[in-house]
Amino acid sequence: MRNCPSICIAGHRIASDTSPYVIAELSANHNGKLETAIKIIEEAKKAEVDAVKLQTYTADTITLDSDTEEFQIHGGLWDGKTLYQLYQEAHTPWDWHKLLFEYARKLGITLFSSPFDNTAVDLLEDLNTPAYKIASFEAVDLPLIKYVASTGKPMIISTGMANADEIQEAIDAAREGGCKELAILHCVSGYPAPAEDYNLRTIPDMIERFGLVTGLSDHTLDNTTAIASVALGASIIEKHFTLDRNGGGPDDSFSLEPHEMKALCGGARTAWEALGGVDYGLKSSEQGNIKFRRSLYFVKDMKAGDIVTADCIRSVRPGYGLAPKEIVRIIGKKLKCNAEKYSPILISYLE
Repeated sequence: MRNCPSICIAGHRIASDTSPYVIAELSANHNGKLETAIKIIEEAKKAEVDAVKLQTYTADTITLDSDTEEFQIHGGLWDGKTLYQLYQEAHTPWDWHKLLFEYARKLGITLFSSPFDNTAVDLLEDLNTPAYKIASFEAVDLPLIKYVASTGKPMIISTGMANADEIQEAIDAAREGGCKELAILHCVSGYPAPAEDYNLRTIPDMIERFGLVTGLSDHTLDNTTAIASVALGASIIEKHFTLDRNGGGPDDSFSLEPHEMKALCGGARTAWEALGGVDYGLKSSEQGNIKFRRSLYFVKDMKAGDIVTADCIRSVRPGYGLAPKEIVRIIGKKLKCNAEKYSPILISYLE
């Protein structure tokens, strides 16, 4: 593996040697209410996430107002809508952005966004966003990636649906645009996505192949996949976040509620701490228990000059005597002193 890559968002270093950076995706879960968006940010702070992410677009900047077949959605969560109708309902109004950025700063939580066109980037630059996220569906929009990269801000690119060549093209575009701090997220662009689609063993391959900070954008319905990804090297975890999974919004049904997000933050960080390093030595929590290992004890009263035989010793707990492996060395040895029944066998007793 290459040297440990890292990026820094709002003063927070993100790398494989730091605990996972957890992002709560607000997406469309405000359901058209500013007060709900504010409450989601508050709950994310309480859940101890590292950042909240918005999506910055309007229906007109992301699609066309057409009801022809190509623009209609069939099946899934958004069945029966046109793309324009979906995004008109789901977008975060641009006049909310300044309020949300100011509120997040007041609360002490990082806020950034996914832009979907150049005008969105310009808005976010005016608000001094600390970073940018490229959504999976935009990973093939190389001109947008270059424009975002030209800001010089850290970038995270989600790779749902992208093959290895397309991921490399997105990375190259970011570098060509001037991006110095870049991360990528393994992702499955299903809403929700089944755990078996995630193939988490792709994560260490991505780390090796692309040499970047790598994480997971998780659309499964619980935390198992996300926490498991930490053991495979994920340094960033992104999950959709809502106040109420039954809220009826476009993304609510596959989002985490506050208690689940808090559990994810705790679980991911515990998983990372558990990884530690290669260490075969005695651990701090084991120190008091070493005495309960097996060792050799006399099971008969013994006198000086007696020969140690197999029937006068046993391997038992606790561990104050010689290790059980020493039994082959001491059978046939002569005692130098008396030894009481149920006393540990020490090397100093033997000639």
